[in-house]
Amino acid sequence: MKPVKHAAAAALLTLFISCGGNNTASNVESPGGDKTAKDKLLNTGADVLQNKSPLRQFDAYLDGFHFYNGNINAQMEAHHYVHQVNEDLYQAIIFDGNEAGAKIMGVEYIITEKLFSTLPDEEKKLWHSHHHEVKSGSLIAPGIPEVAEHELMEKLVSTYGKTIHTWHTDQQRTLPIGAPMIMMGFTKDGQLHPDLLAARDKRFNISTAKKKEQRKDIPTPHVHPMANAWEKGEVRQFIVTNEADSALHKHQGRPR
Repeated sequence: MKPVKHAAAAALLTLFISCGGNNTASNVESPGGDKTAKDKLLNTGADVLQNKSPLRQFDAYLDGFHFYNGNINAQMEAHHYVHQVNEDLYQAIIFDGNEAGAKIMGVEYIITEKLFSTLPDEEKKLWHSHHHEVKSGSLIAPGIPEVAEHELMEKLVSTYGKTIHTWHTDQQRTLPIGAPMIMMGFTKDGQLHPDLLAARDKRFNISTAKKKEQRKDIPTPHVHPMANAWEKGEVRQFIVTNEADSALHKHQGRPR
């Protein structure tokens, strides 16, 4: 991450990803036997001996909500563990909880307006804006000081996210079955189920309404008209096919 102007934002970099967590269990119990003693020994050895540099870059934690593109009533909480690649690009691993047993639900890529404007128009339809998530208070960075969270939200308010869920744990599935799904973010008050929000606030001992009030001073950005395409009825989703020449199964590029 490039140098930032304020000490509070810089302090964010040193936070452990567990800050504000350990209060939301996974939604599913997966089938399978307990780990054997041999497995546990191998895992312990790997943990000590192997380098995990990519994972150590995920130094921020965001909690928010998604819905399935094309079905705004199918909503779920999403726990994002975020790595800022550079000034204009973030990547996040999304879990269904923040305890040790949490399951990976998917990934999200976050880019600034600068990069979003360079995308082809059809690509833009896969992305959602974060302006309402920030301004409404529904997107939070648990466990950090309010001033640091506010500065982080000042930057995220004008970004765009491309989110794909691969494990639909909100449906109580025991395994990651079914097609991956493109997810979207909320854009107006009244869209997010109030009981979902209330349950989150209770677990984190926060008030979304209070955060909304505290973020009034954050300017609402201009939202690109090609983002949030679902609002115009242009829904994009994956299609499962067995066609041998499907674009989803074509090999592109050379093996690394």
